[in-house]
Amino acid sequence: MTTNAPAAAPATATSSSAPGLRAVHHVAFTVPDLDEAVAFFTDVLGAETAYRTGPIADPDPDGDWMHRQLGVDPRATAHIAMLRLGPTLNLELFEYGGPGRRRRMPRNSDWGGHHLALWTDDFDACVRHLTATPGVRMLGEPQQVGEGPIRGTRWVYFTTPWGQHLELVHAPDHQPYQDHTAVRLYQPQAPESGKRHGTRHDTTPGTTQDTTHERRRT
Repeated sequence: MTTNAPAAAPATATSSSAPGLRAVHHVAFTVPDLDEAVAFFTDVLGAETAYRTGPIADPDPDGDWMHRQLGVDPRATAHIAMLRLGPTLNLELFEYGGPGRRRRMPRNSDWGGHHLALWTDDFDACVRHLTATPGVRMLGEPQQVGEGPIRGTRWVYFTTPWGQHLELVHAPDHQPYQDHTAVRLYQPQAPESGKRHGTRHDTTPGTTQDTTHERRRT
């Protein structure tokens, strides 16, 4: 007897990765004052504003859309700014209004603690620039990693005028971890030498062409 059952599909390799996922689209932070945060990231750190929008709120006074979709109080409202910082970072900033907000920045050791690390080609000049910026607080002294997988990397933490933790970082072209893996961390391309792996802007406005090349394992 024959049937019309479809033939079994050929076996294929399976993956635990999310289908189609291949990049970070944006990083988002909630700030106490959106105007202040936008001004800091644009005027002090060189970001550009792509757009601002808001208020975002549930039009139904008895609805739960804000809680259901964003995990906040149902009566919360939000204003949003999306910034572009450097060749790879889309930075989304939220200012929320409404009840149930914790008005304190987490420490780095707290659950949900976080920081955003920013690359600089001129570490010393950038430290001087930030040190001279009103409201910025440098945490300790600039450090240089003396051993381990990222030997030679220079870094320092600092806080914004509203207390958010950021980091300034610069690393050498070659780091010890590269001797043991084919994985390469992203580093911006040095504008004067073209030696670093990174991205460049295409000639078409609004596009970015990826020119990352992976070094082979040595």
